[in-house]
Amino acid sequence: MPTDAQIAGGHKATLNNPNTSKQAKDHSKQVLENEFSGGNVSGAGDDDNKNPGNVAGGLKATMNNPKVSDGAKQSAKERLDNM
Repeated sequence: MPTDAQIAGGHKATLNNPNTSKQAKDHSKQVLENEFSGGNVSGAGDDDNKNPGNVAGGLKATMNNPKVSDGAKQSAKERLDNM
C-alpha cells in the first residue's frame, strides 16, 4: 500500500507533467490542497527510526567510494564521527 508521501508525490508529478490534461492537473491540485495540506507530507527519508548500523555502513561506503567527491566524503566522515 502506498504511503501518503508516495500518493502526494504522484499528484505533484501530475502537476508538473506537460503531457497531462488540465482536468487531471486540477484534480491533483484539489487532492493536494484538501487531503495533504498542499502537499506537505513527511517522506520516507524523514523517519528518525533508522537502523544506526545501516546508516554507519552507508557513511563508511561513501567515504571509500572513489566516485564520491571529497566534500561528500568529508560530510560522511563528520556525520559518522557524530554518531
